Amino acid sequence: MEEKNLPRIGITTGTDKKSPKNPDLYIKAVEKAGGLPDFISPDMDVIELATFYDGLIIPGGKDIIPLFYHENRQFEIIPEEDKRIAFEISLLREIIKMRKPVLGICYGMQLINVVFRGTLYQDIYSQMNKSLDHSGGGHIIKVDDNPYYLKKGEFQVNSSHHQAVKDIGSGLKPFARARDSIIEAFYLRDYDFLLGVQWHPEREDNTMSGQIFRSFLNASVVHRKRVSRDDNR
Repeated sequence: MEEKNLPRIGITTGTDKKSPKNPDLYIKAVEKAGGLPDFISPDMDVIELATFYDGLIIPGGKDIIPLFYHENRQFEIIPEEDKRIAFEISLLREIIKMRKPVLGICYGMQLINVVFRGTLYQDIYSQMNKSLDHSGGGHIIKVDDNPYYLKKGEFQVNSSHHQAVKDIGSGLKPFARARDSIIEAFYLRDYDFLLGVQWHPEREDNTMSGQIFRSFLNASVVHRKRVSRDDNR
């Protein structure tokens, strides 16, 4: 496919340009799957971004401030900047109106859940008994039926978070969990492609990671073609 026909993928960042961690890995993952990635930040126009890009990735970040899901801060967190959170919430809502593909990774998955009126564990270890170590290393997840052809079964994934989905957002369907019941992946019902994963597929070169990015890029291509057909009618 010629470069001009490749799907354009926006990857959100903060204002300090220091997020997400390992930005080159996101670029490589999108390019390998067949897309044209750009980093986009809160100083850019939300409507223009939602119109221009064929798909949106909300990558890893710090902690979501509890006020965004109508709770008071009760446990120690390292908050993400307000501007980034507010920007991503506004952009995500516009992208969804246009029914464009969305991939949320770690913090990005948590932010999607908040937008759909879900809540988070502010700190897994303070709020759950006998939780796994999610803050470093990795653990096993169990993947169930899903619309994106991710293989069912048990798999090892990396893990670097202390917050997680608590109450699932409206319309979101969990399909992968850790052995301590923490939700590790979900999708949005009745939507072509919206996927949240709690681990970092951009950090691993394996079958599941490749399938996540290929499915996302394929959905972006389909949407781009559909819009082009509609515009030419």
